[in-house]
Amino acid sequence: MEWYHQFGKTEYVFISLFLLGYVLYITRMIKISRILKTSFPAIVAKVLLRTLYFLLFMVALLGPLMGNATKEIQAVGKDIFVAVDLSQSMNATDIQPSRLEKLKFELRDLVKSFSSDRIGLIIFSSEAFVQCPLTYDQSALNLFIETLNTGLVPNSGTDFAPPLRMALSKLKGDESVPSQQKSKVIILISDGEDFGDETSEVAQEIKNAGIKLFTLGVGTNEGSQILMRGIPKTDQEGNVVVTKLESGSLQQLADETGGKYFEINNRRDDSSRLINAISQIEGELRDSRQVDTSSNKYIYFLVAGAILFAIDHLFKFKTVKI
Repeated sequence: MEWYHQFGKTEYVFISLFLLGYVLYITRMIKISRILKTSFPAIVAKVLLRTLYFLLFMVALLGPLMGNATKEIQAVGKDIFVAVDLSQSMNATDIQPSRLEKLKFELRDLVKSFSSDRIGLIIFSSEAFVQCPLTYDQSALNLFIETLNTGLVPNSGTDFAPPLRMALSKLKGDESVPSQQKSKVIILISDGEDFGDETSEVAQEIKNAGIKLFTLGVGTNEGSQILMRGIPKTDQEGNVVVTKLESGSLQQLADETGGKYFEINNRRDDSSRLINAISQIEGELRDSRQVDTSSNKYIYFLVAGAILFAIDHLFKFKTVKI
């Protein structure tokens, strides 16, 4: 017979206390019987009864595993690529402490919410780079998120096409896990300033591939200055640059692919809605295996011990007869 719990210190303590108590009890009863010059067969019966239900309680505590059963264990998950805009406009402070710092905080919650899924990270501005490939390693992913800054990519404008094409390529080309159902997600995060010419073309490819695309806008309609080393950024004519959230391009992108648009600003935070939308997507079957399981039959021993315990305390009889 196998056991759910191993015989350990707790069981040894209970047995020791039981033996100590009953050694003292039997010694006392024997002394009384000798003084009164009476037999003590009832003492033996009482000890046997209590020893029996004590043993039943111990067996129930250990959890006897009986019977053979087979159970199918399935590993189900999604592949999620997060593309983060690291152009200079993400340093704007219309969302405190900045658009990028607020985003990093929300990304950590997103990673935590999908612990059983593979998540990858792409960074971009005018070009795109894989910062972290698809992984289950949340610690590594959070480390990459923590180090995100606008100095990681060249800043010559923002183009949505490169990160979308890169995410599409990685998701379509990943054959490491065979599956029957597609369950792949791209999350594009930006302040909406798209200067690319191929975004609509890539969006159509994503839609045709059956990959779900969600867009997340970060910023406000009022906008703010972009501070570079504490100094407001200016254009070629010396005017202070004010960056505003351009939600139109992000909403259009989500509409073209059948996805959804979400937003983070100083009055609205759709992070939880984004997480909920991704959670509703059915995961694909990663692995399936049969495991042998045995049922814990502790309840039978517990009930039997409880019945004997009740008999012992409800029906009193003399252990020493005069």
